[in-house]
This record gives sequence, structure tokens and C-alpha cells, in this order.
Amino acid sequence: MDRLATLIASGLGIGYMPFAPGTAMSAVAIPLAWWIGMQGGAFAVLAAAVAAFFLGVVACEAHVRATGREDPSECVVDELAGQWLACAIGLFSFGMLPPVENIWLPLLIAFLLFRLFDITKPWPVGWADRSIAGGLGVMADDMIAGLFAGIGVALARLAVPL
Repeated sequence: MDRLATLIASGLGIGYMPFAPGTAMSAVAIPLAWWIGMQGGAFAVLAAAVAAFFLGVVACEAHVRATGREDPSECVVDELAGQWLACAIGLFSFGMLPPVENIWLPLLIAFLLFRLFDITKPWPVGWADRSIAGGLGVMADDMIAGLFAGIGVALARLAVPL
């Protein structure tokens, strides 16, 4: 069970990359969000984010217990879930699913804003990172960062006519 939890928590091993594993997971999440969005629209991306969140809470809780470390850097499933949340909100704000030629724009903005909020950890992202323990704590700050990034994409949509 610990190995399966570690495999999930580390994003199939992406979390063990030597340089910027969180950014790497977020970068991997973008084409996956594009593919999911092309198959089922923004609702499918939102469903994937919610599923990744709940699976991540369980997997990260087991990994945290197994390693004895709170929020280990190899746990990157939180970036996947948070990035997908930002992408889902971005796709909703661009009209469920933009025309294929424009789908890259909300996903790119979501990626940049999510990384900004995940790295700088403004309140309440930083509060969640410091205050919530275990698997939920690993996941919560990234979901809040994803929510903020998604709102940022929605605001950008108001400024970017297509």
C-alpha cells in the first residue's frame, strides 16, 4: 500500500525529478487538461481535479505517515489537482470549451498564475500550507492556489477579447 501511495503522491515518479518537480507536474498537467477538456469540456477537467484531490489526500496521507515528513517535496499530485482546478475554471470562463485554436490561452494563463500562487503562497495559500497537516494539508494549499489562479484566468478573460 505504501508503494502505491508513493506512486500516486509522486505523480508516477515526477516528484523525484531533481529540479522543480512541482513545476514539472504542473507542466505535465496542462496537456492532460487539454486532452480531458477536448473529450468532455470544462466539467470533465473539474471532475478530474476533484478526483485527483480526493485520491491525493489519501495517497499523500499514507506517504506522509510512511516517511514521517509533512508535505514532502516529492508529493506533486497536489500540483496536478490544483493545476486542473485552475484550468477548469479557466475553461469555464472562456465558455466551457473555447474553440480548439484558442484553448491554449486559458491553459497557459492558468499555468502561469497557478505557479505564481503556488510558489509565492499569498494568504490563504500560505496559511493552509502552514496550518493544515497530513494529506489534506499537502493538497489544500494547492487547491486554494488553483482556485485563485482560476479566478485570475476569469479576470483575464474580461480583458482579452477573442
